[in-house]
Amino acid sequence: MPPAKRPPKKAKPARKAAKKPATLPLRKSAPPTRVSPAVIDLGVLNVHLGYFVRRIQVWIFQDFIRRLAPIDISPAQFSVLVIIGANEGLSQSELAATLGIERARLVRMLHLLDRRGLTERLPSSADGRRHALRLTRAGQAQLRQAQTLAAQHEAGLLPKLGAERYRLLLEALREA
Repeated sequence: MPPAKRPPKKAKPARKAAKKPATLPLRKSAPPTRVSPAVIDLGVLNVHLGYFVRRIQVWIFQDFIRRLAPIDISPAQFSVLVIIGANEGLSQSELAATLGIERARLVRMLHLLDRRGLTERLPSSADGRRHALRLTRAGQAQLRQAQTLAAQHEAGLLPKLGAERYRLLLEALREA
């Protein structure tokens, strides 16, 4: 038996463009209500100094990184440039000990800074096995720029922490 023929489908009529409703007068709507974030119990973290020090360190570093991004200097590189700039001739091991950076990591960072033309390692006149570190002219110029940006960063912390809290925190951590 041959299959039954289906009647041809009727074409659907084209939809008419919906007319825009007449413009209604503007009315003031209620301002959006703010939903307060849930209060999360920190448990014993509320009495752990390390938790809060880490939180503030992350917050401070995020701003610092953002401020120094235009000149491509990280917080660790900034510290290295500052210490070398203030102590020309310092050895790599002295620098690593001062900043608490493992020597292998410092060596990689110094290679990077050397390739960028910011630092150089010269043979030490006191000990041929050591390198005396110093900033190049480009390194000194980069450090001046970085210090200006870092000062802006520090100035931005004052209104957030308050001058007295800032001073007390700096003093307490410097003495630790």
